[in-house]
Amino acid sequence: MAKVSTYLNFTNQTEEAFNFYKTVFGTEFEGNGINRFGDMPPQPGMPPMAEETKKLVLHVSLPILGGYMLMGSDAPPEMGFTITMGNNVYINLEPDSKEDADRLFNALSADGQIEMPMTDMFWGAYWGSCKDKFGVKWMVNYVKK
Repeated sequence: MAKVSTYLNFTNQTEEAFNFYKTVFGTEFEGNGINRFGDMPPQPGMPPMAEETKKLVLHVSLPILGGYMLMGSDAPPEMGFTITMGNNVYINLEPDSKEDADRLFNALSADGQIEMPMTDMFWGAYWGSCKDKFGVKWMVNYVKK
C-alpha cells in the first residue's frame, strides 16, 4: 500500500532529535535502527569520509501516530549540504509501482528543480528528490515488494 512520511534533515543533530522523538511517542526505530554514513558502501568519485562523518546518521525511521512515519538524516556541510530551517523537510512518497514513482516525480519536478534524478539506489530502492515550482521538497522512494 502506498504511503507518505515526513523526512527531516539536521546538521549533526539527527540522533539527538530522534532519541527525543522516540521518548515523546514511546515507539522504537524501524528496521536496523540507526544507519550511519560509515555503513554506506563507497560510491564512485566519492572522496574519503572523515571518521566523525562516518558516525553521523544516514537514515533513521520512527513510527509516530496512526502509522505515520517520521524519517531523518544528518546533512553534513563537508558533503555539500547547507541546512537552513525551512529547507530541512521533505515529503516522502512511497508509491506502489515504479511507473507511479516516475509519474509523481515527473509531475512534481516540472518547472521545479531536480536534486537527484530517479535512479536505482544501493539500499534497494528506486529513488529521487526534487523541489517543486512552489519550493516544496519531495522524495520519491519506490521499493519493489
